[in-house]
Amino acid sequence: MTVITDWTPDKAAAFTLQTLTFQHDLHQRSMFDDAGLAEVLDRYPRDKLGVFTMGEDPVAWRTWRRGDPGAMDGAELLEAARSGRIWLNLRAVNHHLPTYAALSDEIFADKATRAGARTFKRDVGLLISSANAQVFYHLDVPLVSLWQLRGQKRVWVYPCQAPFIGPERLESIVLRESAEQFGYEPAWDEAAQVVDLEPGRMVTWPQNCPHRIVNGPMLNVSLSIEFMTPAALMRANLIYGNGVLRRRLGIQPRGVPERVGLGAAAKLAVARGAKALRLQKAAERGVPVSFTLDPGRPGALLDLSPAAQ
Repeated sequence: MTVITDWTPDKAAAFTLQTLTFQHDLHQRSMFDDAGLAEVLDRYPRDKLGVFTMGEDPVAWRTWRRGDPGAMDGAELLEAARSGRIWLNLRAVNHHLPTYAALSDEIFADKATRAGARTFKRDVGLLISSANAQVFYHLDVPLVSLWQLRGQKRVWVYPCQAPFIGPERLESIVLRESAEQFGYEPAWDEAAQVVDLEPGRMVTWPQNCPHRIVNGPMLNVSLSIEFMTPAALMRANLIYGNGVLRRRLGIQPRGVPERVGLGAAAKLAVARGAKALRLQKAAERGVPVSFTLDPGRPGALLDLSPAAQ
């Protein structure tokens, strides 16, 4: 059995290196129907559940707000997502629920068998989001694949180069000095690869490529799966080393080398040493809680006063 149904030798060779789409069969599983989603929302640790809302302008990324789910049960949370403008994020659900741990093993065994991908730091996130909700322009440090289970999404994937992402901004994100979301210009859409997702379709893109997402006019359910490979971890550490050299020694690094020569080995050593000595202090990047969900009105938000946060 294979989770992805359209592997080819060309796709296997390009996996993690290019933006690729695949067909899968996960959307046919009952764990993603209303009852299954309500159950996972009930069982997932409530203190780890991410509840967010956002504005409608794709440029206004600072309208991204975090909320408190309160005491609502899984069925009520699902109805809030169906009725409002919220984004429920269950990060690393594979670390908390056995059914998702088994699903993670199945997905990554498929990638190992078909593409020879040795993966670790696996984070299977379940996303339940409202009609027309969006995720603003951002990038991720690990590799990512986005699996559509219910509803429709449009995904824009941008080149991993200036002006879409500059080296200092990328270093800042890897060093955890700044958030993954940052400024975006609508004119950049001309250079983006645009992928329309529907149930049974998955997209993955090269490491650190900026992207943004907009839902169609219906409830959406997806899996956002983050992972590392040896090459991806090396790239992240090289970027980290570049950032340390720029900040501590005033050196202007040339970029991330494709091969591990003497220069790359030195940067990896810098990254290891800086981490061991804790030279870089991660900034507090959490979004403060500013609203709660109204249990009496599905999808409605109640703003919290500063004293209540």
